Amino acid sequence: MTTLIEVINHGPIRELRLARPPVNALDTELCRHLIQAINQAMADDVHGIVLSGSERIFSAGMDVPHLLSHGEDKHKLLDSWQAFFGAVRTLAECRVPVVAALTGHAPAGGCVLALCCDYRIIARSPDAAHPTVIGLNEVQVGLVAPEGIQRLMRRVVGHHRATTLLVGGEMVPAERALEIGLVDEVVDADLVVARAVAWLQALLKLPRQPMLLTRTIARADLHEALHADLIQLDRFVEAWYAPDAQQALQGLVARLGKG
Repeated sequence: MTTLIEVINHGPIRELRLARPPVNALDTELCRHLIQAINQAMADDVHGIVLSGSERIFSAGMDVPHLLSHGEDKHKLLDSWQAFFGAVRTLAECRVPVVAALTGHAPAGGCVLALCCDYRIIARSPDAAHPTVIGLNEVQVGLVAPEGIQRLMRRVVGHHRATTLLVGGEMVPAERALEIGLVDEVVDADLVVARAVAWLQALLKLPRQPMLLTRTIARADLHEALHADLIQLDRFVEAWYAPDAQQALQGLVARLGKG
């Protein structure tokens, strides 16, 4: 069986590296593997998790060609989205701290995974012409970010700024993301994982139970945001088939094909 999640242990800290070339697009299988990997880390009593990706790209978000391949089969489409939101909730509900080591771009679903982590470290842009970007660009591909996902962005950057970013489907360069609080650190690409491990190591020196209990209280709104009532997956799936959404999604696939 293909390994879609590489496991690298750094003492009591476990790195889970998304490993689905070429861009770690989140299909049903990768999402389920991520759930299993997090659950296994909990069973193994790791004290912290680093979620990383490939060089230049953390995750390109949901695998749109995979989703479109389901055609009119709403059950398959719903299953794929349930797998994704299952991975998101598993990450959000993880009982130990998780750092997003954003080794590269993190659009859409990649950004959602990052927003569920305790801390976000992103790779510095190689140059001004090729910035490393992060954001929820759903509008650009004809989708509506559910209320729960919008709350994830609001809790990190504030209500007004989140609204502006979401409505415009804006992708934010790494350095700007740091300014607005969307990420916590910008470092050279080859240092992202090392910094993530170091941040967790410092956190793990604190009295363990007080730190974990404080974290649980602080993240209650995160769990709330991902409640099924705020995601409304059935409505989301219905909107997928709207003509303007399909047109935008097909346009995206055509662009990917030329890339």
